[in-house]
Amino acid sequence: MTAPNLFILYVTDIERATNFYRDLFEIEPVMITARYVPFEVAPGVIFALSDRGGEQAGPETPRSFVVGLMVPRTEAAVDDVFAAWTAKGVTVAEEPHDEIYGRTFAITDPDGNPICVTPVD
Repeated sequence: MTAPNLFILYVTDIERATNFYRDLFEIEPVMITARYVPFEVAPGVIFALSDRGGEQAGPETPRSFVVGLMVPRTEAAVDDVFAAWTAKGVTVAEEPHDEIYGRTFAITDPDGNPICVTPVD
């Protein structure tokens, strides 16, 4: 049985997005090319950025995904990530709040792609 192991996020400015995700998640790319930058986020699992010439990343393109980070199931864990990320100057889409599945918040990357922090399922 196979499972998805490549997740590509379309961006308008590959260098800006690379720097944003490198800083946000404190990880380094596997390699950097002019139009594609992969990060290995777990063994054999790639989160990649692609500019695809900009055709997929404009504000008129609906977004039907969320980049997610799951943290330990405590209110403090979510709030700690929020404090660290807001200190980096991220754009906050939703302040920390409680949902039926636990504490959560959302930010956006420079292209408006949503990034949500939630407790581990």
